Amino acid sequence: MKLFHTTKGGVTEVTPRLADVEADVQSLIEAHMETMLGVRFLASEYVIDCVEGGRIDSLGIDENGAPVIVEYKRGTDAGVINQGLYYLSWLTRHRSAFDSLVRDRLGVPTAAQVLWSAPRLICVAGDFTRYDAHAVREHRRSIDLVRYRYYGSDHVSLETVVSVTGKSGAANRRTRRHCHMDAPQALQRQTGAMAELAVAADETLRGLGDGITRVQRKQYAAYQRLRNFACVIPPQQTKLLVYLKADPKSVDLTPGFTRDVTGLGHHGTGDLEVQLRTERDLERAQDLFRLSYAAA
Repeated sequence: MKLFHTTKGGVTEVTPRLADVEADVQSLIEAHMETMLGVRFLASEYVIDCVEGGRIDSLGIDENGAPVIVEYKRGTDAGVINQGLYYLSWLTRHRSAFDSLVRDRLGVPTAAQVLWSAPRLICVAGDFTRYDAHAVREHRRSIDLVRYRYYGSDHVSLETVVSVTGKSGAANRRTRRHCHMDAPQALQRQTGAMAELAVAADETLRGLGDGITRVQRKQYAAYQRLRNFACVIPPQQTKLLVYLKADPKSVDLTPGFTRDVTGLGHHGTGDLEVQLRTERDLERAQDLFRLSYAAA
């Protein structure tokens, strides 16, 4: 990948490069963590209390309330995954320390909603090997491998290399024939037209591409590509609500189908509300799903 800057003298090629030192990557992402990773920053160089000792590069909490450890390496380093898993294991055994940190930084209500069923590890590095990708898929953990590149002095790119969730890893495209077998248990327990529509929406969202993970909360199901791109509310009697990260101002809103909910309270994340009542609505919504997926 190359970027080009247009100047009065012509076109200047901007070639990708690595950071001068690892700390540059860490400080940049910590300063913009919510925008870049969908994670609220909590602490830097967090000292863990154990015999071996150690410092977690960055601690945060994601859009769904899941604890997040972020580890950085300037280039390619086979140890970053094992190091991150070590810290993740420590964190899950010391939940009270993390809960206390969240309570101090973000308040009691946020600390009460920490999602301990889905702690995450995000490794940001100059590159990863095929062995790294294979190792991540073998673990029963939620892990994202993210490749960074600097372009010139004021541009940086982040690319998700691998994204897995727990045991199942990245979701693959599912066919309708198998959808009922693979659908989340919460949907399997429901019956009726809206439950069928929810299963179809789940299939559609998971099938948008590789590296999609699904995080289940009581109030909604979040679909992630590093960051949330869609949140689905449990089926109502006559409709299914989906919230997307697409910009409502860039969409021709249709009453009864799409709505701008910027500034309005709702479960999940995203400012564009899509109301699904039929399979035809789901077909109409697919371009919006793709738009939100691409934005994430």
